[in-house]
Amino acid sequence: MFSGLITAAYIISSIFFILSLKGLSKHDTSKQGNFFGISGMVIALIATIFTKNFIHAKILIFLAMIIGGLIGIFISRKIEMTKMPELIAILHSFVGLAAVLVGINSYINYSPFLYPFVENSIHLTEIFIGIFIGAITFTGSLLAFGKLSGKISSKPFIIPYHHKLNILILVVSFIFLLYFINTSDQKIQIILLVIMILIALLFGINLVSSIGGADMPVIVSMLNSYSGWSSAAVGFTLNNDLLIITGSLVGSSGAILSYIMCKAMNRSFINIISGGANNKNIIKTEDLGKYCEIEIEEIVNLLKNASSVVITPGYGMAVAQAQYSVAKITQKLQQYGIKVVFAIHPVAGRLPGHMNVLLAEARVPYDIVLEMDEINKDFVNTEIVLVIGANDTVNPAAQEDLNSPISGMPVLEVWKAQNVVVFKRSMNSGYSGINNPLFFKENTYMIFGDAKTSIEAILKLI
Repeated sequence: MFSGLITAAYIISSIFFILSLKGLSKHDTSKQGNFFGISGMVIALIATIFTKNFIHAKILIFLAMIIGGLIGIFISRKIEMTKMPELIAILHSFVGLAAVLVGINSYINYSPFLYPFVENSIHLTEIFIGIFIGAITFTGSLLAFGKLSGKISSKPFIIPYHHKLNILILVVSFIFLLYFINTSDQKIQIILLVIMILIALLFGINLVSSIGGADMPVIVSMLNSYSGWSSAAVGFTLNNDLLIITGSLVGSSGAILSYIMCKAMNRSFINIISGGANNKNIIKTEDLGKYCEIEIEEIVNLLKNASSVVITPGYGMAVAQAQYSVAKITQKLQQYGIKVVFAIHPVAGRLPGHMNVLLAEARVPYDIVLEMDEINKDFVNTEIVLVIGANDTVNPAAQEDLNSPISGMPVLEVWKAQNVVVFKRSMNSGYSGINNPLFFKENTYMIFGDAKTSIEAILKLI
């Protein structure tokens, strides 16, 4: 009966996790999605404690939960939304490391003489694959964290014979796996395991190092998928159905999201997840012409005389923490009878949904936040577009320059509006290192400085 209750708890947790994913897929149900996810995790943790028969094991698990919970609360209160992408990347590395440690521990405590050959081979395969995926996730996520936080250059670093080396690593690891499950010599197994871990750690670095800043959102999503599959592998190793289910949910949803993002960016899904690089040329700034600056008073006049305004936010808005000021100016313009909507690119910021969360945080109504496919056709009828900290997602080179690194990527066609005002700190290229011809078009005006300060100055005059 007791085992039946544990199984029932795991089933309920799994249902809550599925409902969580469903809820998080839409803005207006995201809070419910979070609630379902938290509830499912609470049930899972309680059930896990009661699966242990020894009181000292329960105490250790409970202490780990308390310590981990307190650390989580501290981090969530301290970390700003602008730091969320790198926080997620570093948390993925913890999942990968956990998979490696669980796999090693499972191997140490496993006695092959108690099981038949087939069952023994299956279990050793689970251990090997779990450690392999976990090690890739660990170093790949650490490198992604470094790039996203600016501690490591976002430019791609490509070693010679990059793809061939990746294929060689996979082939060698597969050969090691065959030897690992077919030998009874533990010394040889340990040597194979250690070498495989080192190879997998290097594999994770090699996969992410060749990815440039423009493609980092996809990599973060893929690392999320890898962390899910490593959790599923741990579930098989520990014979835990809940870990298998939740790991598979995270792994599959992360892979699907990565595919959707690649489609939105006109990227090859296989090329990016295999560490492929985009080697097209980057236009030099001096070849693009001259840009035109605009004063605050002129922007205010444009806004007062406009009937329609589209606001296009990017990571720069997040850095400046300008979302609250943007929400206020939206309300003020609406009071004057001006139609205001937001245009959100699928990969705006450095994390899928990053801009949507920031706007929701500032209480911008969901119904005026439009996706790229909904808004692109309306730019030709728009009088003024405010581009606040966006770069690649509004870059016309994606359509106009076949040699651009983002050639073919669907972008927000803001340049088709009558006037475009770009809020930017300087003329330096963005995180991806790609210059933007939009800044030099005749209907584009640049305003330099902190976006929050500029928006608040506009708000005062309005």
